[in-house]
Amino acid sequence: MPRSQPTARQRRLGTELRKMRDAAGVTARRAAELIGTNPIQMSQVEAGKAGISEARLRYMASQYACFDTALIDALVAMAGERGRGWWEEYRGLLAHGALDLAELEHHATHMRMLQASYVPGLLQTEAYIRALMAYAVPPLPPQHLDTLVSFRVRRREVLSQDPAIAFSALIHESVLRTRVADRKVAREQLAFVLEQSERPNVTVRVIPFDVDGFGGAGNSMLYVGGPVPKLDTAQIDAMHGSFWMDAESELTRYRALLDKAEASSLAVGASRDFIHRIAQEI
Repeated sequence: MPRSQPTARQRRLGTELRKMRDAAGVTARRAAELIGTNPIQMSQVEAGKAGISEARLRYMASQYACFDTALIDALVAMAGERGRGWWEEYRGLLAHGALDLAELEHHATHMRMLQASYVPGLLQTEAYIRALMAYAVPPLPPQHLDTLVSFRVRRREVLSQDPAIAFSALIHESVLRTRVADRKVAREQLAFVLEQSERPNVTVRVIPFDVDGFGGAGNSMLYVGGPVPKLDTAQIDAMHGSFWMDAESELTRYRALLDKAEASSLAVGASRDFIHRIAQEI
């Protein structure tokens, strides 16, 4: 039976298979014939609504003349996933997009983030998270608010999992000076950012107000590395939802934007000193 709500990762697998087929100039009907199925089933596979075996996937790749072994192996690994991550405990309680983000982070090989609005989610304290969520209009029911807070706190575990995921955060000074709650919460939040920056896999760099040539304050984003570059993902949050990009041209653009932002940031040691100074001023 087709999946009614495929995850973003399942949809991504289907998308990559469709890209591979399109690059080979093979029709969906012909692809279905190659693996002994029908066009409807092929459509479901490419939409992430149906799974595919390793044997079929490798045979399709060979028929599409795809010889990128690393990519094929990565897709086989995705197709063979059967485990249910911790985020599944929240299915039916939170939006699918929230669960997809936790899954994306869990499978990341590295992450880069630029934030000019809020402290990056993986570096937020519980009090900071609660203050952000409580700002919603209309107000969230207390039980749902508690669920959102516990979910985001749980997401932070990705920074301590084994193997460690490299996480690099570029944070604008405005984020560090904005009090989403009170001074106590703000100071605790800055202390937590500094504490997390001591992890060997976490890098925090600050973009100060007085830097010249930084015009990227409107480009807050998360860039997640996949097992191969073609499986990277860029994620952007907006008022009316979250947008995920995986086209090669989009990924190239967002990598370049992150590089430009990083060039405007302070060095790691100077960034820590800068955060310490702001904490004393608040």
